[in-house]
Amino acid sequence: MSEQPLIYLDNAATSFPKPDSVYAAMDAYHRNSGAPVGRGAYRKSIELQSSIDQCRKLAAKLLGAARPEEIAFTFNGTDSLNTIIHGVLKPGDHVITSDVEHNSVLRPLQTLKDRWGLETTIVPADQTGLVEPQAFQNAIRKNTRLIILNHASNVTGTIQPVNDVGDIARNAGALFLVDAAQSAGHLPLNVAEMPIDFLACPGHKGLLGPLGTGLVYVRSDLVDQVQSLRQGGTGTRSEEETQPVSMPERFESGNHNAPGLIGLRAALEYVLELGVSQFRQHEQQLTAQLLEGLQQLPGFLLPGPGAAEDRVGVVSLVSQFAEPQVLASILDENFGIQIRAGLHCAPRIHACIGSKEAGGTLRFSPGPFTTVQQIETAVAAMQELAQSFAG
Repeated sequence: MSEQPLIYLDNAATSFPKPDSVYAAMDAYHRNSGAPVGRGAYRKSIELQSSIDQCRKLAAKLLGAARPEEIAFTFNGTDSLNTIIHGVLKPGDHVITSDVEHNSVLRPLQTLKDRWGLETTIVPADQTGLVEPQAFQNAIRKNTRLIILNHASNVTGTIQPVNDVGDIARNAGALFLVDAAQSAGHLPLNVAEMPIDFLACPGHKGLLGPLGTGLVYVRSDLVDQVQSLRQGGTGTRSEEETQPVSMPERFESGNHNAPGLIGLRAALEYVLELGVSQFRQHEQQLTAQLLEGLQQLPGFLLPGPGAAEDRVGVVSLVSQFAEPQVLASILDENFGIQIRAGLHCAPRIHACIGSKEAGGTLRFSPGPFTTVQQIETAVAAMQELAQSFAG
């Protein structure tokens, strides 16, 4: 095994490391509190509720929501997407989505299609992983209820034209759900000013919080159009056997992941203090460095936009030599470089970008704490690997 320091380049899966304040906040909760959220009248419980309320306010500020109550906490991005997909759709509805989506969208839709015949249209992407808004316009039907699009691909990093597609949805009277798993914390967001009805994202990727946290934004005038996916105790209106209908309790049954949300609060404070624009600038610098260093590798293709400004910090390679999992293992064992390999839970995009037959891609995804020197090391390792296969 290599004795070199490990280089983590899998931030599109989950960010690492986290800000020190996240570790400190979670440790302090476990050691000094341990109280549940909204379930007690004692001081520690009240203090915790205040902290969770602050976390909600910070999330609303970061996403540009009009009010904190438009944000509900979930357990991950998949949970957030399922909350909207299962909560909004009903028999007779038609959904438009795209080839660039994650299985967190594709599988719930397929489940509803199998269960009661949901109608779906999946629009194609080009060879860079970019969708064409006109394709959504052409797919509109009288019964189109929901349009779903990810803001940025977790395979190519391609930034999608969510504003254009959102305008198409508004004009057609359809609802618009944005999967912001790869854009929240990476790109500036202002949901109150953008044509977005619902937004789903995890707390553990670009927001730099811990695993087990997620957010879903529901525009305040649309709350009644989303049925609750889960019912149970909320710590409010306990005398009633019906689920609360107001936000955020409508979607927050059961005990919160209190230590996770405490960590997420610290992460949001960190992101807001430094500013998303600063993170974006750093990410673009590293992405441009990756693109320049990897685009001429013999035996490899580099799909996606050629310019760093057209993508988030995700760069994939398609190998003509070996399966991506084999190459990822070599990078880990020989160079200490940790990257993701395979289909990345987004199976349909690979037919668009030419990586399906190769078994997917090698994905490099730097984060806020990745350095220029680490990218130089990763590029040099790939150059050495490519030369060894090329003979």
